[in-house]
Amino acid sequence: MDVRHPAHRVEEAEEAVKELRTELAKAGITLPSLGIDPVSLAREAPCPLIDLGRCSVETARRLAAVLR
Repeated sequence: MDVRHPAHRVEEAEEAVKELRTELAKAGITLPSLGIDPVSLAREAPCPLIDLGRCSVETARRLAAVLR
């Protein structure tokens, strides 16, 4: 069970999105819809999920190439 304060969890998620966006940019990749899933924040004790969103086929292939 996660006992951290809900606000701290949201801050951690925001920082994770920022880190991921920065590292993807270094690889020349932009995920326009990258962000925190708002539905995951709708609980009394939010459990933020990172939404990678949608991307073009070209972006998906570039991301796959970087991960290889």
